[in-house]
Amino acid sequence: MQFVGQSLAFLDAVEQAGRAAELNRPVLVIGERGTGKELVAERLHRLSRRWGEPLIIMNCAALPETLIEAELFGHEQGAFTGATRARPGRFEEADGGTLFLDELGTLSMAAQERLLRVVEYGEVTRIGASRPVTVDVRIVAATNDDLPAAAEAGRFRPDLLDRLSFEVITLPPLRAREGDVAVLADHFGRRMAAELEWPQWPGFSAACMAELEAHGWPGNVRELRNVVERAVYRWDDPARPVGRITFDPFASPWKPRPLMPAAAPPDSAPPAPVPLPGLGAITDLKAAVEAHEAAIVRTALERYRYNQRATAKGLGLSYDQLRHCMKKHGLSAN
Repeated sequence: MQFVGQSLAFLDAVEQAGRAAELNRPVLVIGERGTGKELVAERLHRLSRRWGEPLIIMNCAALPETLIEAELFGHEQGAFTGATRARPGRFEEADGGTLFLDELGTLSMAAQERLLRVVEYGEVTRIGASRPVTVDVRIVAATNDDLPAAAEAGRFRPDLLDRLSFEVITLPPLRAREGDVAVLADHFGRRMAAELEWPQWPGFSAACMAELEAHGWPGNVRELRNVVERAVYRWDDPARPVGRITFDPFASPWKPRPLMPAAAPPDSAPPAPVPLPGLGAITDLKAAVEAHEAAIVRTALERYRYNQRATAKGLGLSYDQLRHCMKKHGLSAN
């Protein structure tokens, strides 16, 4: 576990995590993707009295909704199809230690209700079991969602939010961490140079460092690390400062182009547009519907910060339906 940075906003968040670590209370870690939420969870565990006990990590968005409860709370043999043997859940595995729930906002309402009981009573009931098991677990949860807004919208239980938000640590995005881009770039650059067995670290040219400082970093520290390591790996002269940066690894003159609609025959007159209130002129109903659908999904992805499970719920779709829709319209997961 290593925190790198010198900005006051970043150091304040790290200090806040250090203070919260001493108390046996739930903590919510809020931040955009790539800001280091898992590192903060690890710090909360390592500085607590539970440091010698398990730190169990579960990404709530990485599992289908039908399996999340079984993963969290465990199940008995025969509890459902495929349950060939009893299995403890993550809460039982974390007994005495810390359970880190990443992407908390994607939990179903049913899982939230069962989680609330664990927080209130310290009891877990496996799926298919009749008796609860007592556990001693500290919960640290993370999300990039606006949970108070989700609670107001009925997507998250307000009572669960109240119990998990004893302390809330909000991590600043990289664009708000003054001076940290240069510090982090040097850190990641040195590590990559050592991995490549360069005799020394030449640093970045002034022009490259200016590019790094000016970039918006929507992917935050994770994106910066990839950009820096890629630049060092591609640089073929370790004696000179790295002088070339590629922010988009997909950029290429041979990048596949999106398919264009077939052009109308030259001797055929274009059809007269059909004006509709608020929609402008429509000449191709199917294309207009497709474009409108793509715009809705794109807007929803941005609203939910590209959390696909939350986006699917917000649109009333299954996760697979959303993925199909994104693929159909060529929408990236950002």
